[in-house]
Amino acid sequence: MLAKAFKIIIGALLLAVIAVTGYLLIAPPDLLRVGTNYSAKIVCSNVFLAGRDADEVLALDVQAPGHPLLKYVSADADLDTGTVKTRVFGLFAPAVSQYRAGLGCTNVQDADLSETTLPAAAALPAADWPRGNPAAPVLDPAIGEILSDDALLGEGFRAAVVIRNGRLVGERYAEGFDADTPLLGWSMTKTVVAGLIGTLVEQDRMALDDPLTDTFADWAGDDRGAITVAAMLAMASGLDWNEDYGDVSDVTRMLYLNDDMAQFAAARPATAAPDTVFNYSSGTSTMLSRAWQDRVEGDSLAYPRAALFDPLGMTSAVMETDAADTFVGSSYMYATARDWARYGQFLLQKGTWNGRQILPAGYTDWMFEPTEASGGDYARGHLWREAPGGLPPFEDAVWLQGHDGQSVGIFPSHDMVIVRLGLTPSRLRYSPLPLAVKLIEALEG
Repeated sequence: MLAKAFKIIIGALLLAVIAVTGYLLIAPPDLLRVGTNYSAKIVCSNVFLAGRDADEVLALDVQAPGHPLLKYVSADADLDTGTVKTRVFGLFAPAVSQYRAGLGCTNVQDADLSETTLPAAAALPAADWPRGNPAAPVLDPAIGEILSDDALLGEGFRAAVVIRNGRLVGERYAEGFDADTPLLGWSMTKTVVAGLIGTLVEQDRMALDDPLTDTFADWAGDDRGAITVAAMLAMASGLDWNEDYGDVSDVTRMLYLNDDMAQFAAARPATAAPDTVFNYSSGTSTMLSRAWQDRVEGDSLAYPRAALFDPLGMTSAVMETDAADTFVGSSYMYATARDWARYGQFLLQKGTWNGRQILPAGYTDWMFEPTEASGGDYARGHLWREAPGGLPPFEDAVWLQGHDGQSVGIFPSHDMVIVRLGLTPSRLRYSPLPLAVKLIEALEG
């Protein structure tokens, strides 16, 4: 009798295992798919843009700081085809990220990815740095001492660059990283989107009070038709959006479960009138990418380099797209720490570079203005007035901020730009503000 009961229990367990396995193979839960797609994307970009080892990236960048589920993800990088494939337990929720030269890596769900590529960026003469040769920087010993303080740089730091009066006066890199390593800016990419829109405003091809109905035709029939480019840049579109990274949310569905991210975001309903409610949204920046790309005549994928990166000498900068060839303007730009500093210096110089006015006169002043809807914490041009970590604003400073501790601080009163990049989860509560205070005191004390 016991033997028969035991056989029944074992049989039931086997059937349950088969059923669960079949379910995971045929229809894996979204949480698993988000995990494998995230892993594929991070590994792919770091392998093919930064030249890092796939196993190292999986262990250090994906599994060590991430969700416990990610520890069961495996990654297979094919250097010949430029693909990274990931699965959970080697079987479930398969994901693939594909590299294209000049455009980085793109996760592909069901779409056919175009074969578009961009040529390698041209070499930059060293003299193109505004004031001083970055190949022969004037490094300040006092700055070097501050940058040697691991506590100020924070756990997981990878690069720090200090620019004063248009010259490189200090930098430091963690082991395994150097001045030539492109690093992910995450949401600092949003501020680059604001700059690209500014170039089109300068050319009279886009206006801040433009609606977005030319790109998102469905908006013309409801309250979303009143949303302007300016409202979007201020993160006050009035659209419903959940930016929670801790679960399957709007932002993770957009980034890791959709081929056409802008259209996914554009389907969100309006819950408030434009310019009345602040709601930080990665969907907003990706929709703006689609909108500015639609205003470009010719190849919009080549536009960031032609309009912004080449004039500034940001030869390492690569913006990545989704499978619909829309730049993921919310999250995906890689550049060296020095090139992130170039962009900060460009904004500090009010949108000029080597005597050329690239952004409209007054545009960066407008970008830096605080917004009423945010209570003054956010600025009009995809910038933060509030310092990272929730600390109060530092005089007239503005900040580019990104996930996992990325920041570029711009300090107009001190003619200074401070870049800090790394992999520092928000739970560690790191803020670069104490670093900025020390650096400014050292240079002006």
